[in-house]
Amino acid sequence: MQTQRVVDQIRQRLSGIADIYNRLVLLVGPSGSGRTAALRALAETEKAPVFNVGAEISRRLLDLTERQRVLQLPKLLEETVAGLPGNITLLDNTEVLFNPVLKHDPLRLLQGLSRDRTIVANWLGDLDSGQLTYAVPEHPEFRRYPAAGLLVVDLRQSA
Repeated sequence: MQTQRVVDQIRQRLSGIADIYNRLVLLVGPSGSGRTAALRALAETEKAPVFNVGAEISRRLLDLTERQRVLQLPKLLEETVAGLPGNITLLDNTEVLFNPVLKHDPLRLLQGLSRDRTIVANWLGDLDSGQLTYAVPEHPEFRRYPAAGLLVVDLRQSA
C-alpha cells in the first residue's frame, strides 16, 4: 500500500530529527497524490494532530486589514501551532501561506515553526533536479528553492 510506504518514509526522516536546527519534513507532491491521506495515516500512528492551515489561518486573518495580515501572519501561525498537543505537528492545506498578498516566504515560515517542534508539512508542488517548487513559473504564487539540506518525502518517488 502506497500510503503505508509514504508513512514509513516520513518516519524514517523523523528519526534523529531532534538533533537538527529546523525539524521540518516536507511531504511533496501534486494534487491528488495522497499527501493528506499519508498525513492522516501518520497522525494515527504517531498520535499527532493534523492542523488545517488554510482553514484556521484564513479564519483568523479574516477580520484583519491587508497590512495587519502581513504583520500578524507569523505570530498567528506560531500561536496556533504552539497551542496544539504533542511534539509533532502535521500541517495540511498550507497553500494559503503562498498567497503573494501576505508577503511572506512560506518555507521560512515553516522553518521558523520547526525550531520549537517537529513539523511535517504538505507541500503542493514538485521536487526536480534538486529544486523544490510550488506552482508554475507563470503563476503569481510560484516559488523555487534549492532542496539541498531539506528533509523531503517526494510522493512521485513513492509511487
